[in-house]
Amino acid sequence: METILPIMNQYTEIETCVECSAKNLKNISELFYYAQKAVLHPTGPLYCPEEKEMKPACIKALTRIFRISDQDNDGTLNDAELNFFQRICFNTPLAPQALEDVKNVVRKNLSDGVADNGLTLKGFLFLHTLFIQRGRHETTWTVLRRFGYDDDLELTPEYLFPPLKIPPDCTTELNHHAYLFLQSIFDKHDLDRDCALSPEELKDLFKVFPYMPWGPDVNNTVCTNERGWITYQGFLSQWTLTTYLDVQRCLEYLGYLGYSILTEQESQASALTVTRDKKIDLQKKQTQRNVFRCNVVGMKGCGKNGVLQALLGRNLMRQRQIRAEHKSYYAINTVYVYGQEKYLLLHDVSDSEFLCDDETICDVVCLVYDVNNPKSFEYCARIFKQHFMDSRTPCLVVAAKSDLHEVKQEYSISPADFCKKHKMPPPQAFTCNTVEAPSKDIFVKLTTMAMYPHARLRCMCACNRCTFCICQNFLNSDLLQSVKNKLFTAVLNRLRPHVDELGAMLLADEESSIIHQVHAVSFVEDSIFMESSLDPHLFEDRHMTQADLKSSSFWLRASFGATVFAVLGFAMYKALLKQR
Repeated sequence: METILPIMNQYTEIETCVECSAKNLKNISELFYYAQKAVLHPTGPLYCPEEKEMKPACIKALTRIFRISDQDNDGTLNDAELNFFQRICFNTPLAPQALEDVKNVVRKNLSDGVADNGLTLKGFLFLHTLFIQRGRHETTWTVLRRFGYDDDLELTPEYLFPPLKIPPDCTTELNHHAYLFLQSIFDKHDLDRDCALSPEELKDLFKVFPYMPWGPDVNNTVCTNERGWITYQGFLSQWTLTTYLDVQRCLEYLGYLGYSILTEQESQASALTVTRDKKIDLQKKQTQRNVFRCNVVGMKGCGKNGVLQALLGRNLMRQRQIRAEHKSYYAINTVYVYGQEKYLLLHDVSDSEFLCDDETICDVVCLVYDVNNPKSFEYCARIFKQHFMDSRTPCLVVAAKSDLHEVKQEYSISPADFCKKHKMPPPQAFTCNTVEAPSKDIFVKLTTMAMYPHARLRCMCACNRCTFCICQNFLNSDLLQSVKNKLFTAVLNRLRPHVDELGAMLLADEESSIIHQVHAVSFVEDSIFMESSLDPHLFEDRHMTQADLKSSSFWLRASFGATVFAVLGFAMYKALLKQR
């Protein structure tokens, strides 16, 4: 000891000295044990022998671990939280008596180490200091490594960025388990239970992060309350947006929150769902996605930002309160389509003459023009012809600022004729200059078009996907009108030679029956030829034989029955497909 102690005092990095003998096999196993321990569980990163305190990096790491383990955010670890912590770190729960012994040790040495029968942060740090001073470094290192730390007390890349393969044309979304976890995080920090996170509550939530991940632009990207605080829906929307746009950052954020530890999963990758290829969705004519991206295109000052903020329920008065430096080019919120909750992500793309490839990748396009600017629509028409006319991406034209006086657009054709020519829905009038929240009809329509890009039907109502719309479009289709016109033209040609052959040829007792059938056929002809723009008066006072009447009425009934059967069959097919 006289030889060793001066050396250990001079060189503080020496952790252990062992007296051993290879000849006598004295302390050989102990030698290798302490050598291995010095490598796997070093004291240097954790403890400062001169000051007899833990180093700041170790305190910071253990403080984060404490905050993650404090699941009810009351500032203490109760018995259930301590047992959970013990189980996930050491795979064995603590006995009730062992829990009491631990807390009694803390009480004896620290006055504020235990509060409300729970272990405080000071008590938690004191316990680990005690472990290190007594040579049980492996206990602290086991906890640190379980929570993702390396030898330098930094979170490892393997922990923050687990491998996740994302094929082309696929997107990333949060699954049900991730939303439940985020809901528990929100409830943990919403101390006043107002379903919104105040700046102090949000700051407290991100104390487990090494930096503040959300800037002031987030408040203009998702829903907020009257005070400008992020609501529960806005909180989930922002996480959905991060997952969709930057999945690696989402994995990193979930790692800071301790997702894999608290949910006892292998990694944060289990919180994500990789959707299937969009080409498969188009082939099957159905999608399993829950997040749809809409690129908002239009010239500067046409009202694109108003469209984005209207998705968040903000009228023009609330939009004027947004500071220019806090402007966001994204907006995301939930939209209900056929009772299903979907996320619509709006992206305000650049107003340059040409769009880059990334700005054309989306599920639906919203072409916005200003009804009060005569040069506004020309930009939308040019962008559509350059990038989207030959693509399978559905487009919707929005006539923004519809509360203002509408002027004629300086373009070769009107916006309505342009939409009709390119088989798009007619321009949708929109304004955010309202007293209440702006209408969300166009957002429902955009989401519906993104969900069903294969359905290129003329819109008869707000959705254009219901059975009524499908039947109406079928009945009004040019094909059916052409078949109907040709059918009744053939019937007319058959009946024409018999116009002048009635009169004396008919018996008196048959006149009433024949006249009754003539009136019946005339009524059917009148109703049909009024639709086909033919003159029904050509058939007034016309007479036919009974045999011709029976033949013509048979074909009329057959054609009408076939039409009705086709319509009902098509409607039933669509209904069954929707349920599937």
